[in-house]
Parts: sequence; structure tokens; C-alpha cells
Amino acid sequence: MLSLNNVSVAYQKVEAVKDVTFELGVGQIGCLLGPSGCGKTSLLRAVAGFENVSEGQICLRSKLVSALHSHLEPEKRRVAVVFQDYALFPHLTVAQNIAFGLHQQNSAQKRQRVTELLMLVGLPGYDNRYPHALSGGQQQRVALARAMAAKPDLLLLDEPFSSLDAELRDELAKELRAILKYENTTALMVTHDQHEAFAMADVIGVMNKGRLLQWTDAYALYHRPVNRFVASFVGDGVFLGASIDNNMQLNSALGVFPINPDSGFKQGDKVVFLVRPDDVIHDDESATLAKVVDRSFQGSHILYQLELQHLGHARLLCLALSHHDHPLNELIGIRLDLEHLIVFADNGDDS
Repeated sequence: MLSLNNVSVAYQKVEAVKDVTFELGVGQIGCLLGPSGCGKTSLLRAVAGFENVSEGQICLRSKLVSALHSHLEPEKRRVAVVFQDYALFPHLTVAQNIAFGLHQQNSAQKRQRVTELLMLVGLPGYDNRYPHALSGGQQQRVALARAMAAKPDLLLLDEPFSSLDAELRDELAKELRAILKYENTTALMVTHDQHEAFAMADVIGVMNKGRLLQWTDAYALYHRPVNRFVASFVGDGVFLGASIDNNMQLNSALGVFPINPDSGFKQGDKVVFLVRPDDVIHDDESATLAKVVDRSFQGSHILYQLELQHLGHARLLCLALSHHDHPLNELIGIRLDLEHLIVFADNGDDS
């Protein structure tokens, strides 16, 4: 449905997006994930046709829509956009907002499509209400219904849940995914929130400084990140130093662990390895002790921040069942269970 080949976007000769390539299949949901200013919204705007590309090509259904000397106008792309602020027309009812883009249909067809979409987004009977009478979550559902009304080839979502509270964001993300899958709508979302990305997307692209660093599913992003930036941005965790010993194992102050023989490391290499909260096991029998320096109760679990005094006061996180209830400054036993060992050369940067 969507393919980008070496796409760059520049503003006054300053590149906001650099050499991005990826594809989305029909019915797939993709997500561009990254910190503010990484270029993800500029890329989304280029796909919509709101920005020209400075290099590369964008194709929809194998048809060229953007290139250096070729640009199809946004209204001709069969692409719909849901903006951060919903952009509903305040003087139109819910039904009128949803039907706004249905120019080719008669009144009966419009009513049928509006009724169908209101059922789909969980707002039956809201036809005659105005946007000001709706909650934030309801407005977002109406904006989604309006964007999907004309059955676009591609739906673009720009930080669609940013103005909602955390609980409603999670609920809406799951609902939106179900709606898109029901309609077999191809979608591309932009967010800085990894939880939204995990809840919504089939495939996720992590961006930083205008570049797409990795384009894959959530499992691979979490367990097989391509560099230190992706590893640290997706999920919590800390990097600890280690070295490769003469048995080609990772030797650290927290234990010795086998590494992939095809990793490319050699004996004596200095490396860092990622320790996530779920890698740290609370174990009263362990000789490795860590001091509790912070704690966050999360219901079934407690997230502990621990200090390793024998490692120069290095800190790591431990997600323990909440019946392991320890106060600040207490020493607790821990061990590592590194089923997915993530190791990078210790070169002092994020590469």
C-alpha cells in the first residue's frame, strides 16, 4: 500500500528527514516512534502530501505520488489524516462532521455510512450532538469516524492520543486497532509513546535525528535492537560494562553469561550489556546484594531502583512481585536471568 524509498525532507536546506526507506502492506498498521524533533511528523506530512520531498520517492498502491520533480496534491492521494487536536468543525453536528467528505454519495448512502461508523466507534445515537458536548475521547472517535468515512487507502494519525489521560489512551489504542482491522484499513501513526506503539502497531519504526534506525515488530525492537539508542528508547533498562573472556563468554561483575558465537566479538573486547527490569530476579539466596534507593508500587509488582555498591554505585531496575516489600536502604539479594542478552561494543556512543 505504501512504500518509501530513500526519502528525505528538508526545510530551507536543513534536513528534517534523511534517507528513510520502509513499506506498509494492505491492512497493516505502522508506527513511527521517536523523541520530539526526530522527524517523524515531517515524514508523516510528506506521506500526506503536505510537504515536498527533497530526495527519494513515495508510492501509494505502486503509484508514484512524491519525488523531487513530481508531487501529487494531498486531496488526490486518497489519504485521510487524524490530527492531534481532532480538527472537528464546531458548527456541525457529529453526523455532519462524519459525512463532510462523502461528496460522491447521496443522502441515504451518507446516513447509512454515518450510522455504520457511529456503531463501529461506539457512539450510536450521537448523530445530532455538537463537538463541544463531547468528551475528549468521544471527539477522538468522531475524528476517526470522519477520517474513515470515505474509505481512504491510507489513514495517517498524528499523535492521536496526546491530549487524553493515560488510562483512556490505552483503552482507545486497543479500540482503534480493532476498528482498523475490522475495516482492513492501512494506517501509519506517529507517537513518542512506546506503549501506544506496542498497543497499536504491527510494525514500528524508531527514528532519531531524522533517520529511521529500525523498522520491525515490537518483539524484535525490544529483544533485538540494532543499536544502543533503540535499546534504551524502547523499554527501561541500564547498560553495564563487561568484557569477552577467553571462553568467549561475557564476563561481568554480576556473573558470566554465554553470548552468540556469531556476535562478532573477540576475546578481550570491552562491551556493554543491557539489563532490563524483568532481567533482575529478586533472590534472597543470592550472594549479590543491592541497596534499595527508590521504589514505585504498581499493584501486582514493585519497580525497585537498586544500587550496586561493589560496582561503583551503578544502578539498575528490578520488577519484583509486590509481596517482596522492601523499604528504602535495605539490602536485597538479586540475580540476573538474561534470556535475551543484548550486547554492544563499548564505544561510548549510541551506535
